[in-house]
Amino acid sequence: MTAKDQAAPALEMLGVVLTDRGSRYAVTGARVASRAEVDAVLAELKSDRAYAKATHNTWAAMLPSGGLKADDGESGAGMVILRMMEREGLKDHVIIVTRWYGGKKLGGDRFRRVQDAVRAYLGHLGGKSA
Repeated sequence: MTAKDQAAPALEMLGVVLTDRGSRYAVTGARVASRAEVDAVLAELKSDRAYAKATHNTWAAMLPSGGLKADDGESGAGMVILRMMEREGLKDHVIIVTRWYGGKKLGGDRFRRVQDAVRAYLGHLGGKSA
């Protein structure tokens, strides 16, 4: 069964939650229990043309089988998301941080923006501040 064959779990899309030097960041998440569900969530998100054309869709998931992550070209960002999820104790979930590049390199600040986006999502879930 491919990601397109499986219905995606319900997405929690917060949309653009912050901007920095022209770059825009959005955060999305969903409850998932398998890699197939993660793939279905990513396919559903990217069915929106704006997200499909984003510079990066970095994600991490905590599954019963363990943690997974993907940087999508934003080196190290997937690990930032995964570590925040681990500290929060968030299980059976995927969090995707989307970035549309604004023309200026952010250096190490890009990790702070990823953290800010994940915090916004965790706050949306009602979790403690990470």
